[in-house]
Amino acid sequence: MSSDSVTAVSTKARILEVAAALVAQSPDGDVSTRAVCEGAGVGAPALYRHFGDKEGLLSAVVDHGWDKYLATKRDRPPGTDPVEDLRDGWTTHVEFARANPNLFRLMHSPAMRTPPAAALEAHRILTTDLRRAAAQGKLCLAPELAAQMIMSANVGVALMLVSRPATFTDESVSRRVRDAVHATVFTPDVMAATGTREQAREPAEPHVPSTAAHLNALLRRSAPPALTRAEGALLTEWLDRLSNGSEARDA
Repeated sequence: MSSDSVTAVSTKARILEVAAALVAQSPDGDVSTRAVCEGAGVGAPALYRHFGDKEGLLSAVVDHGWDKYLATKRDRPPGTDPVEDLRDGWTTHVEFARANPNLFRLMHSPAMRTPPAAALEAHRILTTDLRRAAAQGKLCLAPELAAQMIMSANVGVALMLVSRPATFTDESVSRRVRDAVHATVFTPDVMAATGTREQAREPAEPHVPSTAAHLNALLRRSAPPALTRAEGALLTEWLDRLSNGSEARDA
């Protein structure tokens, strides 16, 4: 690598480091590009050359912070019990939000026009764990729908805890919301095994949604050779509808 390339990398890293520190220290989580340039000892052209504009810089700050968080998830081998992994994942998500409130609010800010890459990766990791649970017959819903429910609830709880700490003072609220969502997502025997107070909702058609989710997860691993690609896609669509229960018929 040439000396110019090394300088460019070090300049970009310095700008990013300063911006992340200023975001963490800011009362409202916002920073000015002028303050970042002054802190990094660079001119505005250097910032815009590396990050495009202020939104590009903030997106890079978010990705940089979540990269550290996701490193623990990328490196961990999957446990034998995906449900336990999912329960732990909920807890670490909330803990990360509390340790990095400004960064977390920025991560989920509606002002960000495009989702940071790290947010999409976090969703993929969650969906993968839920597919493992489906393959073990532990889900009542399709993994994709379950991921949307869990992620929205997990992010919502974390945002309330860091944005309105004076209102959300009950330390059990995160656990209670997690258990309530999991009671809808997982089968009754799974919830009973976790020892939670929440009881899983019995499907309107007993065992059909969980069986469909289980079969769908197995078929995604290995498509049946007896079916054409079109037939396999149609079967997957039917199983998705069955695993999502009565809501699919109302859509």
